[in-house]
Amino acid sequence: MRRFAYHEPSTLEEASCLLVELGDKAHVLAGGTDLFVEIRERLRDVSDVVNIKKIPGMTDITWDPNTGLTFGALITARQLEILPGVQQTYPNFAEALRLLASIQVRNRATVVGNICRASPSADTIPPLLADGAIIHIYTPKGMRRMPSAEFFTGPGRTRLERGDIVTGIVLPAPVPGSGRSYLKHGRRKAMELATVGVAVSLERDGDLCTDARIALGAVGPTVLRAPGAEALLKGAGITDALIAQAGAQAMAECTPISNVRASADYRRNMVGVLTRRALRQAMEASQ
Repeated sequence: MRRFAYHEPSTLEEASCLLVELGDKAHVLAGGTDLFVEIRERLRDVSDVVNIKKIPGMTDITWDPNTGLTFGALITARQLEILPGVQQTYPNFAEALRLLASIQVRNRATVVGNICRASPSADTIPPLLADGAIIHIYTPKGMRRMPSAEFFTGPGRTRLERGDIVTGIVLPAPVPGSGRSYLKHGRRKAMELATVGVAVSLERDGDLCTDARIALGAVGPTVLRAPGAEALLKGAGITDALIAQAGAQAMAECTPISNVRASADYRRNMVGVLTRRALRQAMEASQ
């Protein structure tokens, strides 16, 4: 393990000031499941670690059927995975949490840390985007709220600036007649990065689709929305033919690369397959 200076601020203001003062080699510690591995493997150049575990309010969770789910930056993936409100109301998010790494990792890893890592193959990001999550950020100029769809700028990159700290995430409450799904494809069933991940959130009024959000993981520089496929579904009666058309459109909107896990062509084809399956699952869940 490389040497680093350790800091334990007691307020957000103190933590933010430390990050501004210490510069780009200072990193926030929440769960640490990525950070310490990357320090040990010399994948991240770290001079200072700023532990936010003593800051009040970062372990809060609130669930209300009218306002939705709010959770702080120190809430672990496992805490959310077993929360009844998540399992019953956000089945796509619950499935993504269940598929994240191993149970040992989920007991320490935070969801906020997972999104700040900004991996295009992260499991939690597609359902958060599909469900319209809002990210709360403490900045040196005060608090701000940012739609999750605007947060990511590239592999490992976000809109966070020096001194910014994500304090929590809000998932809006689903409207009646909504359905959600998350499907992950990989070579293994555990401890596996997604080769492709697709999250869908649908809203229906009878047989009519009133809103649709589709998020595609591991097939672009960030987790992508598929606006063309979404537009096909909105305001339409969903049929098998329309689902097939939306799957084809999602394939056209992704920008996968080839790497050791899969070729670009294979990933693109799997986007079509998983989008069709996820849409059918979300339709069934909305009935």
